[in-house]
Amino acid sequence: MPFLLQALVYLGAAVISVPIAKRLGLGSVLGYLIAGVVIGPFALSLVGQQTDVMKFAEFGVVILLFLIGLEVQPSTLWDMRKAIFGFGGAQVVGTSLAIAGVSMLLGLPWQTALAVGMVLAMSSTAIVLQTLDEKGLRQGPVGRAAFGILLLQDLAVIPMFALLPTLATIAPPVHAEAAGHGGPSLVAHLPPWAQGLAVLVAVGAVVGGGRYLVRPIFRFIAEARLREIFTAAALLIVVGVASIMQTVGLSPALGAFLAGVVLAESEFRRELETDIEPFRGLLLGLFFITVGAGIDLKLVASQPLVLIGLVLGLMVLKFAVMFGLARLFGAPARGAAAVATALAQGGEFAFVLLSFTVGAGVIGATLAALLTAAVAVSMALTPVAMILYERIAQMFDAAIPKQVPDTGDFEDGEPDIIIAGFGRFGQITGRLLTANGFRSTVLDSDIEQIDLLRRFGRRVHYGDATRMDLLRAAGIERARMLIVALDDREKTVELVETARKAFPDLVILARAWDRRHAYDLLANGADAVERETFEAALALGTTALQKLGYRAHRAHRAAGIFRRHDRKSFEDLRPVWGQEEAYILASRDAAQTMDKLLNADLARLRPGDAAGSWDTASLDEELKERAEREGQRREGAT
Repeated sequence: MPFLLQALVYLGAAVISVPIAKRLGLGSVLGYLIAGVVIGPFALSLVGQQTDVMKFAEFGVVILLFLIGLEVQPSTLWDMRKAIFGFGGAQVVGTSLAIAGVSMLLGLPWQTALAVGMVLAMSSTAIVLQTLDEKGLRQGPVGRAAFGILLLQDLAVIPMFALLPTLATIAPPVHAEAAGHGGPSLVAHLPPWAQGLAVLVAVGAVVGGGRYLVRPIFRFIAEARLREIFTAAALLIVVGVASIMQTVGLSPALGAFLAGVVLAESEFRRELETDIEPFRGLLLGLFFITVGAGIDLKLVASQPLVLIGLVLGLMVLKFAVMFGLARLFGAPARGAAAVATALAQGGEFAFVLLSFTVGAGVIGATLAALLTAAVAVSMALTPVAMILYERIAQMFDAAIPKQVPDTGDFEDGEPDIIIAGFGRFGQITGRLLTANGFRSTVLDSDIEQIDLLRRFGRRVHYGDATRMDLLRAAGIERARMLIVALDDREKTVELVETARKAFPDLVILARAWDRRHAYDLLANGADAVERETFEAALALGTTALQKLGYRAHRAHRAAGIFRRHDRKSFEDLRPVWGQEEAYILASRDAAQTMDKLLNADLARLRPGDAAGSWDTASLDEELKERAEREGQRREGAT
């Protein structure tokens, strides 16, 4: 098939399937996989064999690992040593042995069973990290644990290539290539000590080149101010490092990760991320499509029960092993279940390892084809498994406090304040109130956040604050105030509305995302709201004014005028919220008024006073009167 026509089919399939999958809540990864199945040689056969495309698409995994490395500074990597070498090492060994044991029970020789265990112990770096990104779990404990395991798996591939040939029990096919993972190794014919030395030299070259050679090159290119050359240089670094690692028999993805770690503290880090990110998304999408196209539907149709059993058995067994290990390493049940679900599939390295084992005479071609289909299907089911996990977790959360919690569980006594939500917003509010002698009871539904806060000595109670029985048990009938700081727009409105109906005299303060949310909260009974980014943005604007040459007094005064006028306009515009044309006109008028007030304030600077002295005797009163006149005029116009 002509190259352009093949590219047209791949791109068209992605553009059609991925938005539909996202709209249905399935995630982009599953959309790519479905597209690959549809256009693959075993369905509509719109493209030929995906082998050649797969070799190109696997470069997406290499770029992904490079970008991950840029986010992981060496100190951070050292801090993660427990997750990488402890949890990750235990997962590879434990999963390999568990799968090998089951394989022996099914009649495989121990050599073949152990090889199958090592191959299927791998998980998909691309699918796992992409899925965690879409779920917002990448930066938390779940993401760190998953990343540590995946990194160790990449490291484990190296000894696996040395160990697997020793398990051979059958004569290898004459035509098979057993060169290794990703391409020929130029040191394969050397004795083991020489191969080890070559690996050390390659790693040293990557580290030394990244520290002492790459930075001057990038600085030279940056001075030329040619963006496309900088992008080309970034890609050259990734391709070059991957090639060096492949030459000495190491994983190209592992080499790319190492290069990223070396450059993580470089001043060019953000520019590298920005330039390479588009290639990562495009090539990873192509990789997922080729994985979907590689699912042999004829094999699936001929042995459906066997394949279903293999896929479910693989995912359940890996889930059980990883869940148990995660709990053993101190992870909470919710986090352990999330990590185990995310990593329960086979990985992209399984395809390479299976091809290698067939060539080495370790696994027969028929069994390898069946395992290849099982791994591909398990990868395709990962987004579905994560969706199912989230649904079960939500059901579990809803079912946990079926009974009204005993008020004795709330050791805070009779609180002055109930705080619903103790994230980055609620913590600041709560600490301020506690420091001033007020007693508060804190409710939050994020079990990982609660565990973390309790380690810092914070008393936070688990529960859904929108449940009235839980609020009563927490002491809301005796509290003077409810502060709603939930990180969920709809739940915030629901809680304010419920609490206002049940407790008409309770003071309710709420965190709002924006003006629209603030108006909704006020309409549903909140006494006052605070837009979560308003004061922070105003503080940054004040700092910006000072950096631009304003004296501190002048900058803070401008911010004060802006704050007073914005809050007044917020109240003035409230009656016309929902009337689009009237609201837009009133907003424009309010903006013009703001400009006039700030210009008037600037004019108070006495002529020739470079130091920035101010005639402030009557300014506040004059501004107040002017704002009142503008407000009356707008009300009359409305």
